[in-house]
Amino acid sequence: MDPQHPPGGPGVPGEPGEPGRHPIGPLEQALHAARALVLADLVAREVAEADVVSLVEDSVTHRRWWVEQWPDGAGFLAGLVAQDVQDALLERYGRWPLCPVCPAGDPHALEVEPELGPDPHWVCHKAGVKVAAVGGLGGAASS
Repeated sequence: MDPQHPPGGPGVPGEPGEPGRHPIGPLEQALHAARALVLADLVAREVAEADVVSLVEDSVTHRRWWVEQWPDGAGFLAGLVAQDVQDALLERYGRWPLCPVCPAGDPHALEVEPELGPDPHWVCHKAGVKVAAVGGLGGAASS
C-alpha cells in the first residue's frame, strides 16, 4: 500500500471528490435497494437463476419509469418489484414463494402486503401471519 495514497483517498475512481463523478440519486438508491431485497428472497428460496434475475431487471426498468412519474412512490418500490417478479414467475414457473407456515393442504404462495405502501412483508393469508419482510425470506422457515 502506498502511504502517500491510502485506499479511498483522492484520485481513487468513484470517490466523492473526484471531478466528473455522478453521485447516485435517491431514485437510483431506491431502485437498487428494491432489486437487492427481491434478489435476496430469490436466493433464499434457491430460484435466482439467470432467467429469473432477468425478471427482476425487467421490473426495475419498468418501475424506474413509474417512479419518475410519481416520485412519492419511491418508498413502495420493494413491494412493487416483489409483486412484479411474483406475477412473472407465476406465469412462467408457478407459485412463488411458497408458504412455509402451512405444511398441510394445498401449497400456496405468500402475498406482499401492503400492496402499495412502505415496509412490505410476505404474508400468509390462510394463517393470517406475517412471514418475513420483503428481502427477509432467508430468515423465514424454508419451503
